Amino acid sequence: MDKFGKSQPVKRVEDVRFLTGHGRYVDDVAPEGALRAFVFRSPVAHAEITTLDVSAAREAEGVHLVVTSDDLLAAGIDTGMSGALAPNRDGSKGAAPKRPVLAEGRLRYVGESVALVVAETLEQARDAAELIELDYDELPVAMALAPGENTIHPEAPDNRAYDFGIGDEDATNAAFDAAAKTVKLEIGDNRIIVNSMEPRGAFAEWTDGRIHLGFGGQGVWGMKAELARAYHMEPEQIHTTNPDVGGGFGMKGFPYPEYFVLPYAARETGRPVRWMSDRTEAMLSDNGGRDLVTTAELAFDADNRITGYRLHTRSNLGAYNSHFGQFIQSNLFARVLTGTYDIQTAFYRSEGFYTNTVQVDAYRGAGRPEAIYVLERVMDRAARELGIDPLELRRINFIKPDQFPYKTVTGENYDVGDFVRVMGHAETTADLAGFAARRAASEKAGKLRGLGVCYYIESILGAPNEDVKVEFTEDGGARIYVGTQSNGQGHETVFRQFLADQTGIPAEKIEVVQGDSDLIASGGGTGGSRSVTVQTNVTLQAVNDMVAGFSDFLAGEMGVDAAAITFDDETFRADGSNLTPTMLEAAQMAREAGREDLLVWQATSTLPGRSYPNGCHVAEVEIDPETGQTICDRYSVVDDFGNLINPMLAEGQVHGGVAQGLGQALTEHVVYDEDGQLLTASFMDYAMPRADNMPMIGFETEPVPSTANPMGMKGCGEAGTVGSMAAVSNAVQDALWARGIKQVDMPFTPARVWAMLEGDAIAAE
Repeated sequence: MDKFGKSQPVKRVEDVRFLTGHGRYVDDVAPEGALRAFVFRSPVAHAEITTLDVSAAREAEGVHLVVTSDDLLAAGIDTGMSGALAPNRDGSKGAAPKRPVLAEGRLRYVGESVALVVAETLEQARDAAELIELDYDELPVAMALAPGENTIHPEAPDNRAYDFGIGDEDATNAAFDAAAKTVKLEIGDNRIIVNSMEPRGAFAEWTDGRIHLGFGGQGVWGMKAELARAYHMEPEQIHTTNPDVGGGFGMKGFPYPEYFVLPYAARETGRPVRWMSDRTEAMLSDNGGRDLVTTAELAFDADNRITGYRLHTRSNLGAYNSHFGQFIQSNLFARVLTGTYDIQTAFYRSEGFYTNTVQVDAYRGAGRPEAIYVLERVMDRAARELGIDPLELRRINFIKPDQFPYKTVTGENYDVGDFVRVMGHAETTADLAGFAARRAASEKAGKLRGLGVCYYIESILGAPNEDVKVEFTEDGGARIYVGTQSNGQGHETVFRQFLADQTGIPAEKIEVVQGDSDLIASGGGTGGSRSVTVQTNVTLQAVNDMVAGFSDFLAGEMGVDAAAITFDDETFRADGSNLTPTMLEAAQMAREAGREDLLVWQATSTLPGRSYPNGCHVAEVEIDPETGQTICDRYSVVDDFGNLINPMLAEGQVHGGVAQGLGQALTEHVVYDEDGQLLTASFMDYAMPRADNMPMIGFETEPVPSTANPMGMKGCGEAGTVGSMAAVSNAVQDALWARGIKQVDMPFTPARVWAMLEGDAIAAE
């Protein structure tokens, strides 16, 4: 077998289970006889609670328990959720308001959890919630990403959560002062709702003094630690599991209030308790994405080389600090932004503001689409103002292959890359030479056609370390326990395929186990394109340990020195011995010899460095000026993902990511009114992308294997979204530029585009 995987487009083994209705999601695996929970939520965006009377609800038919924050506090539970803190530019700490799992004294957004009703049936729990008496004095709301007098948290005057900066501000300002030309653009990045196919859900039960929380998430260990903290219990007293998960997109990587209350409810009732969100409830309470406004500036010398990059971003945090932290994303935002081009100086400033909306930090489908979106939008504007071909402007500023490894001004250490080659491949694939003829044909039909390019680069994120356990089973197969968590990406296929490639164990004899904190000591979960790269890295370490261990054992069986034994990814061999056992045969020999120590292998390994997937997206849009309808007519992607285990799965990831990006660019938009009420709280009002919104997506690869891991991989899970938003936006700008429209912002719905063409600035907002 070829070393480091055969890169075969193997079909996903889990698809038969999913497509025939045999998936085991959290609502399918809830314990028998579990009570049903319903969350009573705030109906207003901002108010002081004057009365919260749940006595009538507690007496309602079928009700076993109604939980408020007072109950949790009386039980000694820590009701404050963890939140990331951002340092301010002046060295002080950013705001750190408490986020209670159930409202305490004040309501701060529509949909905030106030009480949990537990009953025999969901209908009974809903009916009982109607009996809860909630009186309040409404307070003014704050909806703007700017200082204001309607304070949400006393700890955050003017609602500013942080004022963070990174980079060399003085050097950047000097570069702008000395620049031959500067370009400036304000760029909006509209708020979106994640809308995973499976809404959030969880159940809790107690067994022998231990909590078991099953939930739809992107990893189990973070939630395990949070429950241990909140309940003042030892980590070994907490058992967390993720069953099949129907989409995560970052949103399901966070703790949520319901997950902290369910264990209390299960303990008090003496029975398991289950909860599932409905769709509108999810839209009100799930972490959202984007909602940023950035002013981006580029400084150029006389040869069109970028000499400075300056940003000021205003971020909407919603009502509370995020768990992982918008600050963290902002930090990475800056790192990625300055990496694609050989920028000499860069400065990034980010201000986060609290508003009376749901928390915003789950960057759906991508870790840093905001970063690339901003950079590639201002690059497109620069090409127009400088009068230069947009591809040529990028070529001039690309880091050259002989400059690698390359350390950026914000500390990223890029190992390899050939951006010009990848972009040249995309130029051919997308048939840029034929664009003029296609534009002429559109004009003849009364349509406007535009072409947009985005070159992205990102880094795999999350913890660089991962754990794995491989055990040989009595039925002659193997089981691999992984620390990452599939949300639909095909991990079961990838990880068994990789182990099969490295060991010769038939893939059909390998079982992948994930999402159980009792079965593997630790893990980093899934997010930031980390899963395959970090998990295969540690799996390779485990395989190396297995080969060494079995070689020592087989030395006696084969009558040779262990050093003489080799393993060719299928069999052990040695000159002077006619024994050529496979890995499974070696395991069986060890079992028969009583060597149980050779049947279970565990490893922990840390990647020596990040890897940096990159690629070029090319979009063409056609706009009907009479109606404003915008269609993405052509779409091509050429990616450098390094080496791939399964190209079919990588292509599927890109297709899905592009669809997400096109959804935000063309249809999706969250709207709150001036009172903080969500107006787009159902699929009647929130327009998810559909099949007729999608073009055929061309996908090809131009691999430059990474040197930061032994497999030469770079990760790919987020790439589609990272590139698509800017490519489509730049295409729309190209189509409308000749009409004198110099500012376009997503989403490009017919009404908004028509308003732009008609010069109606208010309607275009």
